[in-house]
Amino acid sequence: MAEARGYVTVDAEECKGCGLCVESCPPKCLELAAELSHQGVHTAQYTGEKCTGCGICYYCCPEPGAITVYRRTVAAKQEETHAATV
Repeated sequence: MAEARGYVTVDAEECKGCGLCVESCPPKCLELAAELSHQGVHTAQYTGEKCTGCGICYYCCPEPGAITVYRRTVAAKQEETHAATV
């Protein structure tokens, strides 16, 4: 399997469990948690794989600050490789 080009973090304090991010994610790397949060909703969570870093989940989320999308860059991969060989 190819390495993910990005990853997502979800702030459970901000997420209201609407599911818009889950439905809009092209690679389907987000899901609603099985457990309820302290607010009584199923919050979104990253599955840990297949993220392309496109940011669609971020742009469709109605809660500012609930979702953060990170992209892995070629430079970061080179730094990781370099650090591993030193």
